Amino acid sequence: MARADHKGTEVLLHHWREIMPKDRLAHLVRDVARMQMRALQARLAAHGVPFGHWTFLRILWVTDGLTQRELSEAAGVMEPTTFSAVKAMASEGLVERRQLAGNRKNMHVFLTDRGRALEPLLVPLAEEVNAISVQGMSPRTVALVRTVLLGMIERLAAEEDAAAAHREGQIT
Repeated sequence: MARADHKGTEVLLHHWREIMPKDRLAHLVRDVARMQMRALQARLAAHGVPFGHWTFLRILWVTDGLTQRELSEAAGVMEPTTFSAVKAMASEGLVERRQLAGNRKNMHVFLTDRGRALEPLLVPLAEEVNAISVQGMSPRTVALVRTVLLGMIERLAAEEDAAAAHREGQIT
């Protein structure tokens, strides 16, 4: 880790342990995610893969041949972001865009052999970051953290759905 990164980590830990130990949980979750992304980004860079391509590759390794719109939805990003990433990934030979017979409207994104070959190289890097994140935790604690975080997602999604329904006049 570069010295500047290490200093940033020290500041972050000082904030959470000493300055604001009871700061909002959302900020703590965000900082954990940032640290995990930074750790993975460094590992991906060693293989010449930009972090921005990781999400799209991960999705395509599971469901190849999605439309660009479906890929955007699965990644949780706007379509122009997906378009730019897919264009860059195509120029690197990781994916190809093509229309399916009988459907000239939608452009589908398919992994190339080169893109598919990255899966066994890159997935272990993400697994390593996850393992480092939970190092020293018992399997029971890891399961509890996972259950708690999933519960938070479920409650926030339910609240979002209720708010949307209220805005649409379904609930008065």
